[in-house]
Amino acid sequence: MKKLVMIMAAGVMLAANGARAEEEFKITGDPAKGEAAYKMYCVVCHGAAGAGDGVGAAALNPKPRALNDKDYMEGLTDAHIFKVIKEGGPSVGLSPMMTAWGAVLKTDEAVHDVAAYVKTLSQ
Repeated sequence: MKKLVMIMAAGVMLAANGARAEEEFKITGDPAKGEAAYKMYCVVCHGAAGAGDGVGAAALNPKPRALNDKDYMEGLTDAHIFKVIKEGGPSVGLSPMMTAWGAVLKTDEAVHDVAAYVKTLSQ
C-alpha cells in the first residue's frame, strides 16, 4: 500500500511538472515568415483569414478549426498550438484530418513561425 501511494504521488508530481512546462513554453517565431508557410500549406483547409473555410474544407469531416475564433484560441497554450502544427491533431486528441507538418516545415523554428502567424489570426 505504501508503495502504491508513493507511485501515485510521483505521478501527480510529473503531471504537475508537465502542466507547468506547457504553461512556460512560448512561441518565439516570426509571424511574417510564418505567413508564407501558412499560405502554402494551411490556407487550403483553414482559409485565408483562418475561418476554417478553405477550398478543401468542404470535403473534410470534421471541418477545420476556425483559427480566427478568439475565445477558442485564447484558451490554448502556446505548447498546444506548437504541438498541433508539428505533430498533427491526433497528438493532442484532435482530428486526424489535421496532419503533422513538422517534417514538411523541417525545423522547430519554422513551426514557431507558423504558430506565431496562426496566433495573429484571432487578434
